[in-house]
Formats: sequence, C-alpha cells, structure tokens
Amino acid sequence: MAYGMSDLKKYLNIELDGVPYKIIEYHHIKPGKGAAFVRTKLKNLIDGRVIEKTFHAGDKADEPNLERRKYQYSYNEGDIYYFMDNETYEMLPVDVKTFEESKDFLLEGMNVDILFHNGKVIGVELPMQVELEVVETQPVSNRDRSGACRKPAKLETGAVVTVPCHIVEGDKIKVDTRTGEYLEKVK
Repeated sequence: MAYGMSDLKKYLNIELDGVPYKIIEYHHIKPGKGAAFVRTKLKNLIDGRVIEKTFHAGDKADEPNLERRKYQYSYNEGDIYYFMDNETYEMLPVDVKTFEESKDFLLEGMNVDILFHNGKVIGVELPMQVELEVVETQPVSNRDRSGACRKPAKLETGAVVTVPCHIVEGDKIKVDTRTGEYLEKVK
C-alpha cells in the first residue's frame, strides 16, 4: 500500500527508498498562494537518525515491511534488555539504543510489541499509556494547589514526569509513553 500526502499523520510508519521511518512531527501547510504540502520530521527506525522531508501532492510513501511480535519484558543487564517471546518462551536480547526514549516507562512483566524489519529488531513499542506509581514528589501547601501548579514526580521505573500539585507519593498515574506526559490520576 502506498500512502499519499493526505494519509500522513504523526506516529505513522512509512518506508522511503527501502528504509523504514516513523513520522515524529507533522505539519500540514496551506500557503496563501500555491498548493498545500506536508512538512515532516522522520525518525529512521534502523539507526535512529532524524531527517526532515516535505511531501507535496502526488508524492507517495510505501508501507514498510514490518513484522510486529508480542514479547514480555523480563530483565536487563546494563544496556541489553531481555524480552520473552509469548509463544515460544525464547529470550530475545535487545540493545537499549533501539528504544532509548521509552525505556523509562518499562516495567518488569510488561507486554510490548517488538518491530522487525527484514528479520532484524528495529524497535520496541510500549503500550501508548501505562499506569505507574509515584514514589517521590515534593509536598505542596494547600494554597499552592491551583490548577496551573505543576511539580516533578519520580515514578517506580525511575522516570521523572511533571504532574499537577495534587498528586502525592503512592498515587497511581497514567503516562503517555510516546511523549512522557502525565495524562490523569488513576482512581
């Protein structure tokens, strides 16, 4: 399947010249004069480099030959993370460079999708949202608890996110694993 300019959106995987990319930024631009176009930033799923590319009407991008398999995170030894295949129970070692930006939200036992391109591991995709416990945050006085008040909070995985001031240690919160943003307090 080929994607046209109107099919492009953030987080979509595409292939250009045999290389798979993920769209990490997307801006549809309609100038006063001339045809509309889409300006994107693309992350190379093999080596992690980011490039900029502009798509005009008529430009096409292919759907990448990606295979997605379910694995469960087991443990890590330094920069090597081990995932267990949910069907064969075989362990798969993956270098942290493959998923550096989302590793801070990975919990032992979490199910993830591992992406393969032509048989080679090129990515680890966590669920879009995870529920994590706040283990450390500063208390705030009652008068500082306005809606605009924000503070840092350390989560059980070691990640630090910015949360509203009403969040206290022991609370469970929902976090977007793609952006690292606080979404909501879990009841």
